[in-house]
Amino acid sequence: MKSADPAHKHPDHPERDPHTAGLELLASAVILLDAKRVIRYINPAAENLFELSARQAIGLAITDFLGDPAGLAAALNNALVNDWSYTGQNLVLNRPGHDTLHVDCTATPVDVAGARLLMEFRPIDAQLKVVREERLIEQQQANRELIRNLAHEIKNPLGGIRGSAQLLERELHDPQHKEFTQVIIAEADRLQDLMHRLLNSHRAMQPAPLNIHEVLERVLRLIAAEFPGVHVQRDYDLSLPELTGDREQLIQTVLNIARNAAQALEGQGEIVLRTRAARQVTLAKRRFRLALELQVIDNGPGIPEQIRDRIFYPLVTGRDGGSGLGLSIAQSFVEQHQGMIDVESEPGHTCFIVRLPIGEASPQ
Repeated sequence: MKSADPAHKHPDHPERDPHTAGLELLASAVILLDAKRVIRYINPAAENLFELSARQAIGLAITDFLGDPAGLAAALNNALVNDWSYTGQNLVLNRPGHDTLHVDCTATPVDVAGARLLMEFRPIDAQLKVVREERLIEQQQANRELIRNLAHEIKNPLGGIRGSAQLLERELHDPQHKEFTQVIIAEADRLQDLMHRLLNSHRAMQPAPLNIHEVLERVLRLIAAEFPGVHVQRDYDLSLPELTGDREQLIQTVLNIARNAAQALEGQGEIVLRTRAARQVTLAKRRFRLALELQVIDNGPGIPEQIRDRIFYPLVTGRDGGSGLGLSIAQSFVEQHQGMIDVESEPGHTCFIVRLPIGEASPQ
């Protein structure tokens, strides 16, 4: 997405007015219009929503910018003439070259540095997505807590089973019978390793400044060694600043996602590691001016539809022999970094999206 050029100073841009300073931090998209309904100001959230920079937007008539949704022009005219507020529900914005947007819009008369109308846009899809993310986070936290409690309950009996099998093996003289006890010991060890991974996914973080691309290069080398038939492509934004995080946790996070992708490709295909900057992002109910967006993209068969909504739950897997822990642990580590992880998948294109904050949250 395009962002505002901080060096650009439009002669009519009211960001010089202290009254507009607070608009920069708003999560909702805001546009200021003059009496002729020409754009005089657009905040960063609006730049992200409409995928247009302030340099491109300022000076455009609002109808050239948004098209002409039914009733909007008349409502704005009434708001200006009669000095009253207008709210439009579920406006459909069809702009050439862009996806259709469904938004709620409130227009309020103002008098700020030549601007006469403040338009605030709230994308309906984004609101539904926030509600869905909050519900999923609550469900996943409850599931992880249940799994951890279950792991604690299983861990001690497993030790007793393994110890008893070892004692029994010493008393047996028939090699065939000893094979049975060795199976018991091996399976007990496998289950204990599973419980250990479940219980250790919430170890204390060891945060430090780090370069995300050093993390990705480590993952790239590991994937190349384990899956030589998979081509891993870099698509990095090298201008990204350092972030604060736990290096080992982030390596494990990206490695779990990339390894999952390589296994879905059955060792043959392509994975893309992509980094971008995201501005004015809400993560875990906190607003950040700048965040890292990391994408792990593969051209495999996609995630089966029946497990797509549960892919981050512990023990859920679409692969025979999989433990179903890799993505659950990745999500746990991302959440400890105050980030969010999501997935979009269809046959031929699966994209895991990790967003991590860079710097401190914006003041509320």
